[in-house]
Amino acid sequence: MTITTNQRIAQFIIASITWVAVILQFYLQIVNRTTAVPEAVIRYFSYFTILTNLLVAVCFTSLLLKERKAERFFKQPSVLTAVTVYILIVGLVYNLVLRSQWNPQGLQLLADNLLHSITPLFALLYWIVYVPAKEISWKQTPAWMLYPFFYLIYIMIRGSFSNFYPYFFIDVSKLGYTKAFTNAVYVTVAFFAVSLVLIWIGRKKKI
Repeated sequence: MTITTNQRIAQFIIASITWVAVILQFYLQIVNRTTAVPEAVIRYFSYFTILTNLLVAVCFTSLLLKERKAERFFKQPSVLTAVTVYILIVGLVYNLVLRSQWNPQGLQLLADNLLHSITPLFALLYWIVYVPAKEISWKQTPAWMLYPFFYLIYIMIRGSFSNFYPYFFIDVSKLGYTKAFTNAVYVTVAFFAVSLVLIWIGRKKKI
């Protein structure tokens, strides 16, 4: 499939915005930390939001720079669709569940909007316009769940000895394992729902 100039511009915009967002958030994490720097860094990389935005940044940077092996991997419709699902979940969970939990100002507000609204929106638009997703099957969705599954396992294991959980709805120390895992199941259902919606849209697309 021929890559158009407009597509390259879109890749550049998404990569640039996402790198700015994750770097800005890292700066704010360090400046506003309430723990030692090493712990602040670990906590920064414990957020699904950060890991997923980094994934988007690497994905679109690889596509833009034509990194041979990385580009071959990320340009696959199934991979691009999975990345889109992940970043859409970031946006949906934050805007529907987490946004009301605090009131960021200044640079933090900018970082939040870039990470949770602008990047998900631009990634979705790119997927709609440029990703040939007609042959993607719902049978691929279980493989897409591996990333959030291993993320959850990591958070639960680390939280068990650090007592730090990045999101209140999986905070075992306050909710207990039963409620935390129940909430995790709800998020998993959301992953599948968004995946199936994109697969349905993909089959209706002209490309």
